[in-house]
Amino acid sequence: MEQDEKYMRMCFALAKRGKNKVAPNPMVGCVVLNKSGDIISKGYHKQYGANHAERDALLKLKNNEAQGGTLYVNLEPCSHYGKTPPCVDLIIERKLSRVVMGMKDVNPLVDGITKLKQAGIQVDFALQKEAEFLNRVFIKNMTQKLPYVVLKTAVTLDGKIAAKTGNSKWITSEKARDEVYKMRKDFDCIMTSSNTIIADNPKMEHKFKCILDKDLRTDKNAQIYKQGKIYIATKNNTPVINGQLDIKSVLSDLYNMGIYSVFIECGGTLAGAVLKENLADEIYQFIAPKILNDNSGLSCFNGDCIDKISDAKTFEIYSLRQIGTDILVKLKRIC
Repeated sequence: MEQDEKYMRMCFALAKRGKNKVAPNPMVGCVVLNKSGDIISKGYHKQYGANHAERDALLKLKNNEAQGGTLYVNLEPCSHYGKTPPCVDLIIERKLSRVVMGMKDVNPLVDGITKLKQAGIQVDFALQKEAEFLNRVFIKNMTQKLPYVVLKTAVTLDGKIAAKTGNSKWITSEKARDEVYKMRKDFDCIMTSSNTIIADNPKMEHKFKCILDKDLRTDKNAQIYKQGKIYIATKNNTPVINGQLDIKSVLSDLYNMGIYSVFIECGGTLAGAVLKENLADEIYQFIAPKILNDNSGLSCFNGDCIDKISDAKTFEIYSLRQIGTDILVKLKRIC
């Protein structure tokens, strides 16, 4: 229904207000209509431990205002006690007649749908794929017990990240680099490799950084060590497979530390390994209007040996925009 999609999109917009504040919980927004179809309340999950969106919206109303009305929420209402009471109980108590949700909760403790239906409340869905994409970080955290991984690259039109000498400053424009600084704030952790630190000596300012340095080759006076909390993955604390650190094991360790999203900035070796092992959920690729025109240049992905194009990794472009003189392409992995 067109009306359901309209109000669900409103829920999405409300949910996004909780971005970077609610992890490990999902982002959730709620819109409540009375039996006449008028909006009478809105709510969203403001921060971890605070009221869920449904409770935030319904507690603004008097007991009978929502009776016979419709509640829109982008995630199945919870049915268990956590930091707050079950939202489904309050929905039933306020005598809503219909609940429209974006997606079923992947948390196995939640079964709000059954409880709603048992109470005689109609349950419908709207914009399920969009709802799942909005909470893609939460879904991966809950179902795989791993952080969500975004791999960022910056390349020339011919896919190079540096000349054969290693020189790489600067491929992209200042505006593109400023955008990267903003992106970092959306993630719990930045990951990079010892190769990148040795080659570029980057600052990568962030509250938490993970460095893959199997043999402890990096200089502790490097700029990256001067700020933020640092976790160094080495052969002493991480399994080694085929001479390289097991990146999935590192990600698992990070998840157990409370890291729910990781932004990887690195060279072709680590990027290639992440791609080969299907560990990147998304790729943010900045493309500069420059052509190196030299196959000796360093490629942004260098981790596999492929004979057929049909064996290439396939992603789906979901965003494309110009930033300064460059193009930013955002891609999500096709499972």
